[in-house]
Amino acid sequence: MFDAFYNFLTESLLFLYQLVGNNYILAITVFTIIIRVITLPLNLRQQRSMMHTQELQPQISAIQKKYRDNPQKMQEEFTKIGYNPADALMGCLPMLIQFPILIGMYRAIQYTLGSTPLDLYELSLRTNTVDLASVLPIENTFLWLNLAQPDPFYILPVLVGGGMYLQQKLFMPTTNPQNDKDNPAAAMTRSMLYTMPLMFGMFSLSFPAGLSIYFIVSNVIGIGQGYITKRNMDRLKAEAALKPKPQVVFDDEGEAEQPQKVAAAKSQPSTNGRTTTRKQQAKKKNKSKR
Repeated sequence: MFDAFYNFLTESLLFLYQLVGNNYILAITVFTIIIRVITLPLNLRQQRSMMHTQELQPQISAIQKKYRDNPQKMQEEFTKIGYNPADALMGCLPMLIQFPILIGMYRAIQYTLGSTPLDLYELSLRTNTVDLASVLPIENTFLWLNLAQPDPFYILPVLVGGGMYLQQKLFMPTTNPQNDKDNPAAAMTRSMLYTMPLMFGMFSLSFPAGLSIYFIVSNVIGIGQGYITKRNMDRLKAEAALKPKPQVVFDDEGEAEQPQKVAAAKSQPSTNGRTTTRKQQAKKKNKSKR
């Protein structure tokens, strides 16, 4: 099963390499965009969930402080405000999905950029749809980089870790670290904010440079997508705040009347800051005649 996955990625890279004019960097970039489009629904769900958690954070902190010794009541209050602590783990899911792609891309780059006769023989066994005679030898250099080898100046590992950190930080809820003991999911999310970028940055020290470029392009796309999503949600929130809220009209007994009566009641004068209904106006008029 894994061999079939590696073969698919290898053939995909070779096909894109041909499609973009035998440019390996462009092939990796196009491949990354395709992966981001495929995972777009999951990424959008993650980002919206994290933004929702940000908005609820003051209420979440108050509930955690009030019901610190009553986890069951705390969970009930979380449910009332529409917060699920497990949603905090959604921020890690897209990165966890990267692991099989990471391994597959590592193998595909090894196969496609190998230079020894044994590497070329291995490549011929893993592709059936691409004419190798038309693509070999594959150009494996870009600026100071050999795309089949790690970055000798450690610039790419720093960009990989930094880009991943910024992508997570963009939607990370603002929490008080003292409350993390009451919310294990929030504590884990806070920990992953630092450990995941650091781990991938360390891995990039031994990654082929081509694989590091895949992560850098993916992070840049993720940051841009997150910024657009956040701006659109802020705009929708601002528009919702500008919409007039329904006004509650009270009858003589202090009971709220139906919303459809509000429009008619608005045209009547107000008494002590309270909307006056037609029935109340009629009573006052009769009293004045007496």
